[in-house]
Amino acid sequence: MSGPRSLPLLKEVFVPHRTSCDLRSHHLFYGHILDPKTHHLLDEVMVVYMASPSSYTREDVVEIHCHGNVLILQSILDLLLKLGVELAEPGEFTKRAFLNGRIDLTKAEAVIDVLAARTRKGVDLAQEQLAGALYNRVVPIRQILINLRAQLEVAIDFPDEDIDIVERDAIARQMRDEVMQPIEALLRCGEQAKVYREGISVVIVGRPNVGKSSLLNALLQEERALVTAVAGTTRDSIEECIDLFGIPVRIADTAGIRESSDVVEELGIKRSRRLINEADVVLFMIDGTRAIAEEDHRLYDLVKEKVVVLLVNKIDLVQPDKAKKREHAFGEGLPTVFLSAKEQQGIEELNALLFQTVTAGRQQWQEDPCIPNVRHRESLRKAMESCENTLAALDLGISLDLLAIDVQQCLDHLGDIVGETTTEDILDTIFADFCLGK
Repeated sequence: MSGPRSLPLLKEVFVPHRTSCDLRSHHLFYGHILDPKTHHLLDEVMVVYMASPSSYTREDVVEIHCHGNVLILQSILDLLLKLGVELAEPGEFTKRAFLNGRIDLTKAEAVIDVLAARTRKGVDLAQEQLAGALYNRVVPIRQILINLRAQLEVAIDFPDEDIDIVERDAIARQMRDEVMQPIEALLRCGEQAKVYREGISVVIVGRPNVGKSSLLNALLQEERALVTAVAGTTRDSIEECIDLFGIPVRIADTAGIRESSDVVEELGIKRSRRLINEADVVLFMIDGTRAIAEEDHRLYDLVKEKVVVLLVNKIDLVQPDKAKKREHAFGEGLPTVFLSAKEQQGIEELNALLFQTVTAGRQQWQEDPCIPNVRHRESLRKAMESCENTLAALDLGISLDLLAIDVQQCLDHLGDIVGETTTEDILDTIFADFCLGK
């Protein structure tokens, strides 16, 4: 519970084990939750009271630690609701922390990233954001713009001064070096961060029985897909998530695409085609023990417009020189991995090549842990447009009052990122992505 009634409500329902209990702030106390009207015992609990402003929301906060049975949780919640407590909206605790000034908007959004991260790297990056990685980059840029705006306002207010208060060339240099360059760096971080935050979609495509399910099992290090020698065993796509050096990868083993009279298999094939269209990378698998068939070429034509990695499977059953001949069957320059999914040969090489394909070989987080999200990138893009307008206005000699408007627009767009100028509608959208309460 958060708010001024938290402590009085706790005292209504909590019976401490010791009568000397004073419920002082930031201490755990043992006791029981009882219905104050019927004296019915609901559970044995530990409670903690955190006095304002030293709490998550900067309001009085109470936590009740009860046993994990859902019936007990529901009974305590029902009791509190009967006593006038209102159920929190999604993200309401973090929204109150933001509105009460404990965190800025980038840190509030980082809480979502911590909760949603699917890899250890994702958690680490979200923690950096929560510690202020983006906020600490945006605030100095805003301060420069505030100083520029102040100079312009002085010049506007005192137009008859003999000394030129505003030096247009100096402002242009400062805009390029101290505003636009840092914004460009943040935009680059945003493009790189997208893959770590949102992940990528990878689809395994190939004729029936080339080893797609065996590859999925090898990548997952578990028997997730059924493997038999019978073509068409996988009648529907199977999707799982793997951690590729910190990148969350949604990987799908598709039903072998072929003409089929089986209704269920045909539905699986249709879904496979949809997954191919949505994929970021296609792992196109062929059987190294069999000659390239017309069906292989037909399948490759379906995926050739995507980012494709060629996989020559079953190399444990064929001579190396024979397998090598398959490398250029679909054109020159196609990234290729020779592997045995069943024997787990070549899996490390595949992971390394897939990572290089996705990131263009950049170890982008060794130097910069800043990870702007889609909303941040849009605000940065608009801020950059305002900077360009400011430079154009300086070149054209446009009046200082119009110049001040462009600088203020840039300032406002950066303010949207940290929550200084964010509208209520945008705030509602951001916090709606949270789980209930948090």
